[in-house]
Amino acid sequence: MTVSREDRILRVALGLALSEFPRWASAVEKAFPCLKEAFSADPFELRALGLDEPRMAALLDPGLADRAEKEFDTLTKNGYSLLTFADDDYPVALREIFDPPSALYCAGRPEALRGPAVAVVGARNPSAYGKSVAERLSEDLARRGLVIVSGMARGIDTLAHTGALRGGRTVAVLGSGLGQIYPPENRRLFDRIVAEGGTVVTELPLGGEPLGFHFPLRNRIISGLSLGLVVVEATRKSGSLISAALALEQGREVLAVPGPVTSELSGGTNGLIRVGARLVESWEDVVEELPGPIRDAIRARRPDETPPLLPSLTAAEEAVLEGLAPDLATSVDEAAERTGLAVPELLAALLGLEIKGLAVQGPGKTYRRKW
Repeated sequence: MTVSREDRILRVALGLALSEFPRWASAVEKAFPCLKEAFSADPFELRALGLDEPRMAALLDPGLADRAEKEFDTLTKNGYSLLTFADDDYPVALREIFDPPSALYCAGRPEALRGPAVAVVGARNPSAYGKSVAERLSEDLARRGLVIVSGMARGIDTLAHTGALRGGRTVAVLGSGLGQIYPPENRRLFDRIVAEGGTVVTELPLGGEPLGFHFPLRNRIISGLSLGLVVVEATRKSGSLISAALALEQGREVLAVPGPVTSELSGGTNGLIRVGARLVESWEDVVEELPGPIRDAIRARRPDETPPLLPSLTAAEEAVLEGLAPDLATSVDEAAERTGLAVPELLAALLGLEIKGLAVQGPGKTYRRKW
């Protein structure tokens, strides 16, 4: 759907008031389908949603509308964009988490958010081993058409972005606003991500400070954008383990790179493997855990082929594609029986697969995989 300027400004206003409290922001958006009404609501209604007095005051502040409009104008003047939950291009995977951001401030190309992604995170003070693995693994995965997501923090995050840029695209999720790049020494990396086809996103307003509690909130977006999360070096008390726990809550795959038992930086990753995380030695181990259609597309690629721009799939498209074969035509009735989808939903999924170049229609309204 087309989101008007007014609606975007309303979501900026919601973010200015509640971006640090995403569950309350989500509750407000659900309770007020006409979001404009939330800013003049009866305090009793807001209190019933769980909002405390300071947040209610922020939401009902008479000056909020003017501040939101100025914020939006500054955003656009800087060449940034605002991707709202109401936009058709809002990332499918992120839309499915419990408390998705109402809006994302984006620097760069929001299209990078559409591709299937894998998160790579880890220690802020990695060893030489961790540095080498993070950079190589991210580059290898990016070369195969996957988007690498990380938090642009010092250490493994920075190396994941750097490696990904050598092979393809990357997405950085900040724990601060776009006007407060953190850490400051990564300003050059920020510029490079934007210039080289990636995107940097945050749910925080432009002036959002890099406060400690912003980073766990950021972590749910990192895992929410991704099909799986790879941890490269982490102590037993590392924040990366919070990311792993969030990924599990969101139904994402959790993977970890093993390390020497003598290293403190291996305590967290080896512990994850001990309780069931997939052990990662190379990009093949990561790809093995991806949904079948994406895994098969990567495997089918020739070594000398340009990395594919892998499409993201809806749950219905994934179910339908799993039931198609490259060398056997499948009728609509057969596909409906295999997937259990209603015919209108099935036809929409088939059309989506055709548009994304993953399925072709043959004689007699039959379909097959393209590969």
